[in-house]
Amino acid sequence: MTIIVSTDRQKVDLVQLQHLLNIGAFWAVNRTLEDLQTAVDHSEPVVTVWDGERLIGFARATSDWVYRAVLWDVVIHPEYRGRGLGRQLVETLLAHPSIRSVERVYLMTSSQQGFYERLGFEENLTTTMVRYQRQPTVTLPTLERLVETVPAP
Repeated sequence: MTIIVSTDRQKVDLVQLQHLLNIGAFWAVNRTLEDLQTAVDHSEPVVTVWDGERLIGFARATSDWVYRAVLWDVVIHPEYRGRGLGRQLVETLLAHPSIRSVERVYLMTSSQQGFYERLGFEENLTTTMVRYQRQPTVTLPTLERLVETVPAP
């Protein structure tokens, strides 16, 4: 097994990404290829993890390069979890020039708090507002059921 971590956004295989999100990220099921392409195009950095030609990990971020950055869609294929690849994925994002010097890095997680705490993230109770601009692909009751059934790491 040769695992490669890449920050080359041109390497992203959208079909494999869609599959990876559908099987490994309950919050991102049923995303369209078009929406995924838009998200990738407007994110920097985009990090992928490969086992040969198989996409087994993905994460992306957005940043203003000074004050704030947000991590999005961090996922490792279920068959590859527990090998330190998630840590490597997040650390690669955090080391990127667009992220490494910002004041604050945000992320949203509903089931992996312990993982992110080990990487230096803290619970933030002051940033709790959201504005919904369009219908999410997973409705809130469905998302809540999925969160309740996610196995502990």
